Amino acid sequence: MIGFLDISLRLTIWFLLTSDFSLPNILIGVAIAFLIPRCRTVPGTFKDWLRTLWESLVAIPQAFIEAVEIIFRPHNEEDTTRERVKPNRTPGLIFLDVFLITFTPKTIVLKYHDDGWYEVHRIRRRRRV
Repeated sequence: MIGFLDISLRLTIWFLLTSDFSLPNILIGVAIAFLIPRCRTVPGTFKDWLRTLWESLVAIPQAFIEAVEIIFRPHNEEDTTRERVKPNRTPGLIFLDVFLITFTPKTIVLKYHDDGWYEVHRIRRRRRV
């Protein structure tokens, strides 16, 4: 089941990059999805995939809300923090985590550290003193 999710993720990324659903492009995408080497370290669980996909759906309205907030209420402060990667994440799930963080307008992942950390840049409103 997890192999199917990995292949689906690769095909989704391929179609997002190419924006072409012609038969030759579908065949090329399937070939590339199967030819990309897979990491055999820690298998992701179906539960992790479902949780991450749910978080992706929730991130869409959150992104719109944050965009409207930024337009009408300026965010003048910024900082960089480190966030711990959830344990036992496969490369596909790490990619989705980075996508989720970067998808919202107030945050972006600057770097993924192999020792299990994301460097995240955030903007926020200035606190009144």
